[in-house]
Amino acid sequence: MTIRTRKFFGAIALLVLAFVWSMMGMVMAQFPVIANSGTLQWIYYIVVGMGWVLPAMPIVSWMLRPDANEPKA
Repeated sequence: MTIRTRKFFGAIALLVLAFVWSMMGMVMAQFPVIANSGTLQWIYYIVVGMGWVLPAMPIVSWMLRPDANEPKA
């Protein structure tokens, strides 16, 4: 697979990840334990807002991997 194709599929995967992550984050934010505490909301939104980076890192590194037939410099 060429780098161009990997970037295309990776971009789609990142969009799906962001959509699913945000939907799950909104659902979990409605749990009474989180919804009733301002402090827990602060902590929750910081963790969830930055948490999507961990699953996105392997996708980005896969997207940027050089082609197998590309000569190394």
